[in-house]
This record gives sequence, C-alpha cells and structure tokens, in this order.
Amino acid sequence: MSLNTSHSKLRKKALTDVSCEACTNENCLINRSLQSISNTEFAKNKSTLKCKKGQQFIMEGAPVNGLFFILKGTVKVFRTGINGREQIVRFAKEGEIIGHRGFGTEEYYSIGAIALQESVLCYFSKDDLQDALLENPKFAYDLMLFYANELNRSENKVKSISQMTVRERVIDTLLYLHRKFGDINGFLSLPLSRKEYADYAGTTEEQVIRIFSALKKEKLISAKGKKIAVSNIQLLKSEISEHNYFLDA
Repeated sequence: MSLNTSHSKLRKKALTDVSCEACTNENCLINRSLQSISNTEFAKNKSTLKCKKGQQFIMEGAPVNGLFFILKGTVKVFRTGINGREQIVRFAKEGEIIGHRGFGTEEYYSIGAIALQESVLCYFSKDDLQDALLENPKFAYDLMLFYANELNRSENKVKSISQMTVRERVIDTLLYLHRKFGDINGFLSLPLSRKEYADYAGTTEEQVIRIFSALKKEKLISAKGKKIAVSNIQLLKSEISEHNYFLDA
C-alpha cells in the first residue's frame, strides 16, 4: 500500500481538526514554536488523523511526504532487518515526532510506524514544513537542536547496546519503558508482547522469556499475562549502571 493511499484512508477517519493554537500539548515542537512562525497558514494546513490500534500509518520504503506529530496515543517505530526480521527503533508518545529521519535528506521512509493504541496524529506536509523553516530562523534553529539531540541519543545508544549482554539489554528495555511511560497499579503502562520486547532489545523471544523467568525468580519483576511490574528498579539499574545509559525520557 502506498503512503498516499494510507493517508487517504486515514483522512476518512479524521477527527475534527485540533488547531495548533488550541493545542495544549506543550511537548510538541510545533506548539512551542508557534509564536516564532510568521506564516499562520502553515498551522492551518495541517491534517489531524486518527489511527486505530494496530494500524500502520508509515510504510517502510514509501515516499517521504511529511512529518507526523503525536497528539494522543503511543506508536511503535520499526525497520526491517536481515531475513525480514523486525527491529523496533523506539516507542513514541504524545508530543513526539515520527518520520523525521527521512525528512529533508531522503526520498523514502527508512522506517515504518504502527499505532500501539488508538492514536491521533498531526500531519504536516514536506512542502509546508520546508517553507516554514526557510521563513522562520527560530523554528529552523529549534528543529536543528532537536536533530542534534536525536543524533547524540542514537550514538550513545549504539555504543552502550553493543557492550551489553542480552540480559542487560532486556533490563535496559524494562527501565526505558518505565522511565518513558510510567506504570499503572504497579504494572508498566505500555503492555507489550514478548516478541516486541525482543525486537527492541535485539534478541529472540525465547531469550526474553528465559530472562523474564530468571528476573521473576530473583523477585526483580512480576508478570500477569502481557503486563510486567518492575518490583525493584534500583537493583535493575545497578545491573547496567556501568554502561551509564539512561538517556531516554
């Protein structure tokens, strides 16, 4: 399915547009930069899209037509590796940008993105974004800082992950999810399958099951179906403290 076709289907399910001026999402780069954007048509031209749980809205290899900003919900960003295996790059939440790595540099998306729960996305076309960046130095500077931070985060992640054991990578994943999404009644608020844990940690589902079993015996975590509760955060942190990798919010 082409990205244009995907967008067309999404627009049919679009919610009543939430204007940037009325948006209360303070984590959104566009929202924070509104006062420095002189062309008010830029914000008015955006589309508000609604995705159902499990719906893919960026197709890997599709033409880059713009950027998505998450207004509500949680998204899984992934890319296809060797032998067609899925590698989860990150999980994104409200206020975060999706598809930025292809914007301005590549013609095709190098990643795919799927809504993990019902999500609402703000979509800005590539042409509108490029015009806004050329006309507004402050907005361009803010986006440059965002890319610099993303590059630093990625480089540190590659360095740390390459030096971790499989167990340490699984623990790092648990701590990352706890930092970023928090918990509800003690359980991580983003329930994932064992395969999704494996696809993010860069290991196999069997290894994740084995490590979770060991962590449960050590009373570091508990589980109820897909739900995982981190019982002792400090002990888990101490296992990977030598890597000094706690960069993701």
